[in-house]
Amino acid sequence: MLKHSLLVAIAIFASSCSNDAVPNLDRGSSNNANQVTAIASPTAQEPKSPDKSPAKSPTKAPKGYQKVTVIENLERPWGMAELPDGSMLITERAGRVKLWQNGKVQPVALELPNLFASGQGGLMDISLHPQFSQNRWVYLTYSSGDSQANRTNLLRAKFDGQAFSEVQVIFSVTPEKSGNQHFGSRMTWLSDRTMLLAIGDGGNPPLQLAGELIRNQAQKLDSRLGKILRINDDGSIPIDNPFVKQTGADPAVWSYGHRNIQGLFADRLSGKIWSTEHGARGGDELNLVEVGKNYGWPLVTHSEEYAGGEISKERSRPDMSDPKIVWTPAIAPSGLVIYSGDRFPDWQGQIFAGGLVSRDVQRIKYANNQAKVQEAIAIGQRVRDVRQGGDGLIYILTDEQNGQLIRLEPVF
Repeated sequence: MLKHSLLVAIAIFASSCSNDAVPNLDRGSSNNANQVTAIASPTAQEPKSPDKSPAKSPTKAPKGYQKVTVIENLERPWGMAELPDGSMLITERAGRVKLWQNGKVQPVALELPNLFASGQGGLMDISLHPQFSQNRWVYLTYSSGDSQANRTNLLRAKFDGQAFSEVQVIFSVTPEKSGNQHFGSRMTWLSDRTMLLAIGDGGNPPLQLAGELIRNQAQKLDSRLGKILRINDDGSIPIDNPFVKQTGADPAVWSYGHRNIQGLFADRLSGKIWSTEHGARGGDELNLVEVGKNYGWPLVTHSEEYAGGEISKERSRPDMSDPKIVWTPAIAPSGLVIYSGDRFPDWQGQIFAGGLVSRDVQRIKYANNQAKVQEAIAIGQRVRDVRQGGDGLIYILTDEQNGQLIRLEPVF
C-alpha cells in the first residue's frame, strides 16, 4: 500500500510514454518573436516589448496571465541561465550556446570535448555559480563519447559577457554506458555552495551493463548512474556526503534509486529539494528528495514496461521514499521551479513542472505533506525547462526543432 502522503495524479493527456529520445537534428537559427496568448483574461491589454519586463504591480493581484513568445528558432533548447544584467544564456542540445541580450540572439563559441549529440544526449543543462558576479563561473552538462561508450560530463568555464575562457571538464559520470538515453543532467545549488547533479540510470531494456539490465545501476551505490550526486564547485567531492565512509560506495552519491530526473530545484526559502522524474510507461514522479534516501527505481515503481507488463509488483516499501505525485499516463516531466516572485502573489510557494508529452506546465500546490495539481498551463509545445526570472516572471523553453522561449506575464 502507498504511504498516506502519496497522491496519484491522473493526467488527461493522450500519451502514456515518457521516453524522450529524439534523433540528432540539423542546425537551425535564432531570432526574436512577439506572439501573445491571453489566458483567463477577456480584457487582456497589448503586451509590452518582450525585450523589457512590464512594469511591476506587486500590491495588485492579476486577473490572469498571458503567454509571450520572446524567442523563436532555437534548435532543441535544453537549459537556460539568467545573467545579472537580465540577459540569458541558452543551451541547444546539438552543442551550441546562445546569448539573448538587448533583444537579440547571438551564438557564443564553446568547445565541448568529444561531444556525443545523439538521441537524448548532447549539450544539456547550464547553471551559474552562486557567486557568479565575483568569479564568472558557468557550469554546463553534456554527453561525450560515442554510441558504444559515453558518459555525462560537468564542464566549468568563465564567461565575461561575450566569450568563454578557462574551459575544463571538472567531473565525469562512471561507469561508461552505451546507447543514447537517460543522461539526467539537471543541476541545482545548495546554500553551502555545493551542487546537486541528477544523473539518469543509463537507458531502457534491452540495454545492459555488466550482464544485467542497465537500469539496475540505480540501486548500486558504487555507480553514479540513477543518482543525485553532490559535488563541490571545483568538481571535488564533499567530505560530508552520506556514503563517504561506506566501503564500496561512490562518495559522490547523495540519493539513489532514480530513473531519469530532468527537473531539480533547491528551494532556499523552505530548504526542501524537489525533483521530477521520468517513469517508463506511466509512473512519472514528483519527489521531495532527502539526503541518503532510496527512491525505489526499479524495485518499486508505478511504471510499466514500454512493451507492456509490470516492471515490479511493488509500489511502496517502508525503507524507500514514496513520490508526492505519480503521473499516469505520463507527462514526461522536465524543468522545475518553486515560484517566489511578487508578480503572481497567489502562486508564491507553488511548484511549476514542465511536461514534454503533456506539452504544458503543471502548477502544483504542496501543503500538509500532500501535493496536488492545481492547473495545467497549456503551452502547445514540448516543455523542456521552466525558470523564474529576476523580474519575477516565469520563463519556459520548448523542446522543438523550432524551439521557443516563452514568458508568462500577469494581466490586470
